[in-house]
Amino acid sequence: MADTTSSITQGPSLAERSYPVRVRAVLDSPLSRWLWLVKWLLIIPHLLVLVVLWAGFWLLSIVALVAIVITGRYPRPIFEFNVGVLRWSWRVGYYAYGVLGTDRYPPFSLGAEPDYPATLDIEYPERLSRGLALVKWWLLAIPHYLILGLLLGGGTWFMWGFGDPGWAWGGSVVGLLVLISGIVLAVTGAYPRPLFDFIVGIHRWALRVAGYAALMTDRYPPFRLDLGGDDPCVPTATNPAEPPMPVPQAGP
Repeated sequence: MADTTSSITQGPSLAERSYPVRVRAVLDSPLSRWLWLVKWLLIIPHLLVLVVLWAGFWLLSIVALVAIVITGRYPRPIFEFNVGVLRWSWRVGYYAYGVLGTDRYPPFSLGAEPDYPATLDIEYPERLSRGLALVKWWLLAIPHYLILGLLLGGGTWFMWGFGDPGWAWGGSVVGLLVLISGIVLAVTGAYPRPLFDFIVGIHRWALRVAGYAALMTDRYPPFRLDLGGDDPCVPTATNPAEPPMPVPQAGP
């Protein structure tokens, strides 16, 4: 009875809340009050590159689908490339009108870039279901598509999640929130933290669904936002070589 009560009180464990697609964001401060007005121009070089990268993403995803159906494995080189494209898109969206969370120009890189304020990591699956690969990207993900379509504007989130980091200005809820954040930033010099947490939570949800739809995991995405910049499946920064701090004991 005690164990049951404890589990209810503590809520889901880290293992239960973790998901193979890990999204993390750090809100930079200070941010320029006016730079966001011209970021549409500054990201043009990235958009030109991303058009090519996403063409490769789609073609290689078809190859990966065939490989999964035949072997049950996602070819590792294709997996690394496709994750890199998602990372690149997330960084550009975070810098530009997906979030406006940083003024640091995104690197032209498919790598992890852990020093950048927006990161994305996806665990490589050793085995994948051959049957699920045929239906999860369109049939099983439909409930998520419908909800995210409402949040991100008539399905335009799909455009962002698969290659268009400028979707946020297409009349979506998130686009409106980002616009409000930009106006508040211009007036006060500070990004409203509650809006940041909510916006990143929606992006986290969308990127989890994108990873699932791109056949990178068989774990069904949770129906939750997980607000804030810290992904619940990423442990807090500690040094694993150091033993945990002892807890002081109360005296008799």
